[in-house]
Amino acid sequence: MVKPATKWLRGLLRVGKAQQRTATKLAQVLFGPVSAKLKPRGKVRVKAVSKSIVKTAGKAVAKPAKPRAKPAGDALARSAAPALAPFATPLSPPRARKRPAPAPGKWLAAHYAPLPELGQLPGRRLSYFLYLPDKPPNAVMSRRGRPLLVMLHGCEQSATQFAEGTRMNRLAERKGYAVLYPQQSMRSHARRCWKWYDRLTQEGGGDARLIVGAIEQVAARHAIDRARIYICGISAGAGMAHIVALNHPQLFAALGLHSGPVFGAGHNLIGALNVMQHGAAARMDAAIDEVLARQPAFPRLPTLLLQGLSDKVVRPVNQAQLVRQSLRVNRMPADTLVTAQRLPAGAAGSRNPAHAYALHDYQVGKDVLLRVAQIEHLEHAWSGGDASLPFNDKARPDASKMLLDFFARHRRA
Repeated sequence: MVKPATKWLRGLLRVGKAQQRTATKLAQVLFGPVSAKLKPRGKVRVKAVSKSIVKTAGKAVAKPAKPRAKPAGDALARSAAPALAPFATPLSPPRARKRPAPAPGKWLAAHYAPLPELGQLPGRRLSYFLYLPDKPPNAVMSRRGRPLLVMLHGCEQSATQFAEGTRMNRLAERKGYAVLYPQQSMRSHARRCWKWYDRLTQEGGGDARLIVGAIEQVAARHAIDRARIYICGISAGAGMAHIVALNHPQLFAALGLHSGPVFGAGHNLIGALNVMQHGAAARMDAAIDEVLARQPAFPRLPTLLLQGLSDKVVRPVNQAQLVRQSLRVNRMPADTLVTAQRLPAGAAGSRNPAHAYALHDYQVGKDVLLRVAQIEHLEHAWSGGDASLPFNDKARPDASKMLLDFFARHRRA
């Protein structure tokens, strides 16, 4: 009996070590250090020499950078299923580009730091950027204040990259919107991911509390129409925007989610990856019921959901479950009017490419409380964005325009 027992114990140890290695690799791919960019393919390969600048006796001297070890996530990204690869590398390496002129308004940098509680040390602070249009406000805005749009970036993005990629400031300039871009700290998360999967955050703590504090600070310092504050985001930013809106529905007139995970599940790194790939069917109704139990007078929350049907990072099953959550949180009746239309793709080879997409509107009375956009061939990227930046697809529809057009129809009573 000794020999079989020894073999059995060794087998258990091997299985345990294998599971630990798998979990570690998944965490590295999902939330580990950002990997090096892939080399361009082609017949001729040119080795680029990176340099770092070192100060010597008051002069700047170019010094070859030391070769860095490849992150563990790279090897897994090459061998893993396509669904995992986008975490290790952007959709496509950024191309050399001519920077467009910035929008003419003010681009302000600031931060929000909550006051420490009595007897406690100061906590985290949240950096943010604010765009204020140069265009004078119209008569209504002069009286009530400008609308405010809150934009939450995805993993591996900064607030400024998100603003550039979405071109939202240019649209905001024309429409007269102020735009707030909170930025996740790399100290809080190495890949600038908002922690949408964290249970405490889902209940309104953590990052959610800081974002609401920043919104309140901006609204107090500038002429903002409190009845027209909107929030949206992409990927982890969409998950975070959903959490903030569900915990503070009276603050927002409408919500926009681009390629976002379903709300209320995850709760750890491996769980987060599972939600992004498979959704959370077991939690989608219960999570909303818990929100409504905490807030029995939950108001209507108009929502726009955008999703690429070729997205292998946050798969379309998440949008289907977000639709169900929106219907539930808005208490839409079974006989809700649903209208559908399909818009065709652009001509092949066109200078202005466009993906085909379907729109479904869920209407109660005269109000469209839910609009669902399903975009063919779009991967994990902002639709209609600046494709020279990662996580942006130049093909229409223009997600930024769709969001502002939807938001313009709603204001908080």
